[in-house]
Formats: sequence, C-alpha cells, structure tokens
Amino acid sequence: MTHKIFFLIGLVFFLVGQILLAQGNDFVYNQKPIDFAHWFLLVGVVFLIPQVVTFKKSIFSYIAIPLSLVGIACIIGMCVLDFIWWSFPTEEARIEFTNHISQVPSIWKPFISIGPSSKIFNLGLLILSLNYFKKEKVGVAIVFIATLILWHIIPLPFRLVFGYSLTLIGYSIIFLRKRDKNLL
Repeated sequence: MTHKIFFLIGLVFFLVGQILLAQGNDFVYNQKPIDFAHWFLLVGVVFLIPQVVTFKKSIFSYIAIPLSLVGIACIIGMCVLDFIWWSFPTEEARIEFTNHISQVPSIWKPFISIGPSSKIFNLGLLILSLNYFKKEKVGVAIVFIATLILWHIIPLPFRLVFGYSLTLIGYSIIFLRKRDKNLL
C-alpha cells in the first residue's frame, strides 16, 4: 500500500506542477528562489516509480511498465532542460540556448518533443490502470477519459490540469475505494 500512496502523492505533485505551469512562462521564469513548477513535476514523476515497477505481473504491465518508465525519463530530462531555461536571466539567452539544443536531435526529440507531450507516459499509465478493470471500471474509465484529454482527443482549455486531475481521481478510486465484499 505504501507504493500506492507514494504514487498518488506523485500524481498530486505532478498536478501542482501543471497548475503552476498553466500560469504562463512569465510566471514560471519569475519563480524564486527555484523553479517550483518543474521541481513539482520532477518530484512527482520520481514518486511514481516504486508503484510503476511493482504493478502485478500481467500482459498489461509487461507493456506499460517500460512505456511509463520511458515517459518518466523523458519528463525528467525535460525538467532538467527547463531548469536551465529558468536559470537564464534574459529571454535572449533562453532563445540562444533553444536555438542551440533544437539542433541536437538526441536532446530535442526525447526531452522536448516527447517529454512535454507525455503521450508515452500517459499511455503507460492508462495501460497500467487496465490491471484493475475487473474490479474498478469507474476508476479505469476516468483514467481513459483523462488520457483522451491529455492527448487532445477531447479538447479542453487547461487540458493538462484537467487531464492530470482526472488521472489522480481515477487512480485514487482504483487504489483507495473500499469495496463491499458482499457485492463482489
């Protein structure tokens, strides 16, 4: 149960990071003394790892664990690059850095093109939730809807905030809901 609690705490941290990012670049670049938004994202995804690697052995887990871990690695790399952007004192310096790393596909593609979109990460979380489909259809359905929002299939303003809010709600239902044993 400890891993599940850390997982949910990780989703809360990740959601807080998304809420901070939704305030816009000026807000993020003016955070002091640290880039709180990306630290919340970083700590959040790290808290997910113990549960991600201990999901029960199933066909879903064999597919989703590697996807989730690759997605987590991409998000960690993206956060590191965002810490560097945050550290530059001027927009001109940020643009120069962007121009430089955008020419390096081994950095740009996994950590900027893939990292922020998190499609791999979200697919991994969705597939992992399928381990609970028989007992928690509602939680899995909420994670499915969250994934559709996060992938722009269901367009919403502040999609990352809404999508990760629903992911947190879905996994909270999956992990914490008490079931009446007489109904099973």
